[in-house]
Amino acid sequence: MASNSRTLYVGVTSNTKKRVYEHKEHLTPGFTDKYNVDRLLYFEAIGDPASAINREKQSKKWRREKKVELIDSLNPEWNDLSQDWYD
Repeated sequence: MASNSRTLYVGVTSNTKKRVYEHKEHLTPGFTDKYNVDRLLYFEAIGDPASAINREKQSKKWRREKKVELIDSLNPEWNDLSQDWYD
């Protein structure tokens, strides 16, 4: 996820739609609320919770440039992938 100013956040959840909503509505105080991180730019569906947590830990160690490259490779316009999820 990212803010309009391109502050990046990596997280893991078992319910992407619910978690993105919580970020958009600033329901949980912390980093994403403080930096207005409310745009879903990239996500991976990983069925096994342990594998998902390992992937989160792996990607959190990456330099910003590598995260940006991953987003750019699949979402070069940095569109909010969840913009039509909530009406």
